[in-house]
Amino acid sequence: MDFCVRILQSKKAQDIVVLDVRELTSIADFFIICSGASHRQVAALASHLEEALKQQGWRPLGVEGSQEARWILLDCADVIVHIFYQPWREFYDLEGLWLEAPRGVPTAMEARPT
Repeated sequence: MDFCVRILQSKKAQDIVVLDVRELTSIADFFIICSGASHRQVAALASHLEEALKQQGWRPLGVEGSQEARWILLDCADVIVHIFYQPWREFYDLEGLWLEAPRGVPTAMEARPT
């Protein structure tokens, strides 16, 4: 999870939030939610994250939404990454839907590569 956050921060993802959903669902342990300022940035964030994961020997189980680049979901087993175009993030309000989930907002210090 920390690796994904660092990669997203390095590419200027906006408003990164990590939701701990371990006690609320069996589909994943964490959701990482972030935004891009344009469809192009959303696509670039997803592409860069997917490439960085592959370089580490990890492959997402699935990637959805790449064509439209409004909401791209990368299923990384225990971590699901949601990359939104900002207006779509506001509309779908995943943070509101998962209000009970403990959340963290990583700081630059926490997400700095070691």
